[in-house]
Amino acid sequence: MLKLLLALWLGQPQGFVSRDQWGSQPQPMPEELRHSPQRVVLHHSGVLWKEGDDPYRKIRALQSWGQRDKGWPDLPYHFLIAPDGHIFEGRDLNYRPESNTQYDLDGVVNVELWGNFDEQPVTAPALQATVELLAWLRQVHGLRELSAHRLQAPGQTTCPGNDLMRYYESGQLQRQVQERHPDTDD
Repeated sequence: MLKLLLALWLGQPQGFVSRDQWGSQPQPMPEELRHSPQRVVLHHSGVLWKEGDDPYRKIRALQSWGQRDKGWPDLPYHFLIAPDGHIFEGRDLNYRPESNTQYDLDGVVNVELWGNFDEQPVTAPALQATVELLAWLRQVHGLRELSAHRLQAPGQTTCPGNDLMRYYESGQLQRQVQERHPDTDD
């Protein structure tokens, strides 16, 4: 209850698009997918983002594809970030994500940025939205551990792409999150 009140008081990050706003239609979530969020794992979509792509259409198509072709009850990601910096709410945080690779998903909060960052750069608005989201997840949900998909599933994927990885590996992303929400108890 305290986390909910804190979230309402702090509000979501700027550019937040709720499930209701984008028209989410999740199926009932099985109880065996329930978990306690502990760490954030970064992803990219692995598909080139083209000028004129519609994030609302893309997120609805991803949800529909996952339900139809993969048997997933909802999006595989908890948050999806568009190149313009909008943050789309995905799967309920209380439920484990899905993945096309094999790794322990218990406690994972999946954050996907749209684009293929092995072939195109992360946009400045998407990077800033990632920092804002990570700072919010840290402040409201206490999530301080950050990883990347390729580190969780070694040898299975290049996700989240080399361009996004350079911000992670250099520590720049973590520093910006720390600046946005400094630890007060460490």
